[in-house]
Amino acid sequence: MPRRQGVCGCCGALRPRYKRLVDNIFPEDPEDGLVKTNMEKLTFYALSAPEKLDRIGAYLSERLIRDVSRHRYGYVCIAMEALDQLLMACHCQSINLFVESFLKMVAKLLESEKPNLQILGTNSFVKFANIEEDTPSYHRSYDFFVSRFSEMCHSSHDDLEIRTKIRMSGIKGLQGVVRKTVNDELQANIWDPQHMDKIVPSLLFNLQHVEEAESRSPSPLQATEKEKESPTELAERCLRELLGRAAYGNIKNAIKPVLIHLDNHSLWEPKIFATRCFRIIMYSIQPQHSHLVIQQLLGHLDANSKSAATVRAGIVEVLSEAAVIAASGSVGPTVLEVFNTLLRQLRLSIDYALTGSYDCTAGVSTKIIKEHEERMFQEAVIKTIGSFASTLPTYQQSEVMVFIMNKVPLPSSQQSIEAGKAGENRNRLTQIMLLKSLLQVSVGFQCSNMLTALPSAFLDRLLSSALMEDAEIRLFVLEILISFIDRHGNRQKFATISTISDISVLKLKVEKCSRQDTVFMKKHGQQLYRHIYLICKEESNVQAHYEALYSMLMLISIELANEEVVVDLIRLVLAVQEIAQINEDNLTAYNRCALFALGAAYLNLISQLITVPTFCQHIHEVIQMRQKEAPYLLPEDVFVERPRLSKSLDRLGPEVFFWQSKISEVLGGSGYNSDRLSTPYVPQLTDEDRLSKRKSIGETISLQVEVESRNSPEREQRAPAEEITYETLKKAIVDSVAVEEQERERRRQVVEKFQKAPFEEIAAHCGARATLLQSKLNQIFEITIRPPPSPSGTITAAYGQPQNHSIPVYEMKFPDLCVY
Repeated sequence: MPRRQGVCGCCGALRPRYKRLVDNIFPEDPEDGLVKTNMEKLTFYALSAPEKLDRIGAYLSERLIRDVSRHRYGYVCIAMEALDQLLMACHCQSINLFVESFLKMVAKLLESEKPNLQILGTNSFVKFANIEEDTPSYHRSYDFFVSRFSEMCHSSHDDLEIRTKIRMSGIKGLQGVVRKTVNDELQANIWDPQHMDKIVPSLLFNLQHVEEAESRSPSPLQATEKEKESPTELAERCLRELLGRAAYGNIKNAIKPVLIHLDNHSLWEPKIFATRCFRIIMYSIQPQHSHLVIQQLLGHLDANSKSAATVRAGIVEVLSEAAVIAASGSVGPTVLEVFNTLLRQLRLSIDYALTGSYDCTAGVSTKIIKEHEERMFQEAVIKTIGSFASTLPTYQQSEVMVFIMNKVPLPSSQQSIEAGKAGENRNRLTQIMLLKSLLQVSVGFQCSNMLTALPSAFLDRLLSSALMEDAEIRLFVLEILISFIDRHGNRQKFATISTISDISVLKLKVEKCSRQDTVFMKKHGQQLYRHIYLICKEESNVQAHYEALYSMLMLISIELANEEVVVDLIRLVLAVQEIAQINEDNLTAYNRCALFALGAAYLNLISQLITVPTFCQHIHEVIQMRQKEAPYLLPEDVFVERPRLSKSLDRLGPEVFFWQSKISEVLGGSGYNSDRLSTPYVPQLTDEDRLSKRKSIGETISLQVEVESRNSPEREQRAPAEEITYETLKKAIVDSVAVEEQERERRRQVVEKFQKAPFEEIAAHCGARATLLQSKLNQIFEITIRPPPSPSGTITAAYGQPQNHSIPVYEMKFPDLCVY
């Protein structure tokens, strides 16, 4: 049988028909091209007898291999053209064997050293990749094509034009492989690491040359079509298509080669290319998969925790870019893990900067750690924390802030406080960096309900930081509080401290104080006042502190103020004036003048806000007197580059001070609570003070609670405070026990009376009390029917609509029988 086939092969008339049809499509001269009429006959035969298709493919493959080896490239091109036409025309069930022959021929061309044959084979493969086959293939492999196309993407041919063509052919081939396999579960899994580790780096390699391509083109408008179709742009399109097809389980395999490529080629440090890559990634993948990319970056950051600071900073900045692009809430279910990783890296960076070693236990490092590079990395982490937080909904931002605050080491908390000089430095740097991170989050935080924005546990820890000795920490606490309170963008309008004559030029945005804000101030107001008072007593304060204190006082007055809050703030500022006047803490001349100026600036604005004419007149008179006699008590002379101070602050006359008795009189006549206004503000000692790291916290707060005015400048004589002795304390304890026993006995008698007394006696007793109660109620109704005269002043238009001041119900005096 084999011999008969050989004999028949020598005689053309005896050869099989499919071979004769294949031979007839080749012309005598290859330059004449494919014989179209004979190609039509071959196509018709293949469609009529599909069982012959695999033999046609095998014979074409045999001829092509022979022509390649004999360097008859014209016939090679004709054979590939015939194969392409047969593929486009035939979709029968037996095409799989024909495809095997086709792929064998394409592989032969790709193995050739001739660039033209490589390009020819690639073009044929791309056409094949765009064909949707009717029947699946279970055994077909594309491993060779992935490897060969990836190799072509890295071509280093000497001729620039040929090198560009080969690289573009390799990119197109990879694109064809992806299209052919990505949607067919029966094909080889292109998402396997063995394939992704070749495809992704090949595309990134061509993306790296964007600068060269742009430098050759004067401008995008002048670029020719040839320059527009560059390997860089083609690689970007292919990468976007690849990532766009990635399912949930394939994201990791697609992103890991990107990270490895950036590591191997040291592309994190300039960070320009790395940022561009992840922009492409974030915009190409499906939005619900964004958090997977972020988790990959976080894991890579942990893996590089002992790399150079510039490398870590590059990763973190790429993270920041990715977080901005990610849709809101797409950081994933483990939001706090993201911030935990960033804060852990921040703490490690602080340790590196302090110890000078990446191995804190060994104390020996082979790398030189530069402190300024670590500081750059820390700033990048803080910026990234803000970027992440800005993508989160409000409730998650609140959780993140509580999470960060709980990481701040404080003496009053369970956080470990390290001893020694190194431990103090580490604690201080950690506190500053975490508060910086918290400030970044709070800047973008918008919440109308202060109770939600500042929960008790969070506020307590935050204000504990305000009692630290470090001036920088105190300033951060003030800035964080200001960012929370300022919900209408008024912060910049109080950036400079001054005594302006017309508040309308500030164009303040103010809304009426809500019920939630009123509840917040009732709950936390005294706590805020107390810390403002204590911060004012610090000698290490500079101009930035006083500007922050001024902004905070004004923002509380605008955002959270009702009548009671305004009264308390005025009392607080008058108490601050007394700090500077009496100077029990031995403050410098600058600190004292700054406190005087701060009080003048605040009272000047608050008097215009509440528009009580007599109050405004008193404030204006004192300011005018200071301008004439003591300009160094006004902000225009204190808060400048070269402050003009005076050392004779103890010899000031009473006319340059704001008088508490006068303010109480003028505001009391306008409906404000004169009793509260005349009572001096005295903060109380708490456990927080004893636990805080202040040098002499016990000296900052007076234990004397006096009813008479403590901070009025006009009071010259003071009643001596009661001396507290052991006998006094013993008597107080005994008296309290006796009172408690009497109350318990009285309750027992009442219960016994209602259990044993006759009904008539109980009814008579209750009737008498009811009659007495009714008479008292009648008196109250008569009082409430005739309302007291309306106050002369109203709260300014800055609060919205003018509001009359009247005595609140909770401040009215009721008889004891009316109180349940």
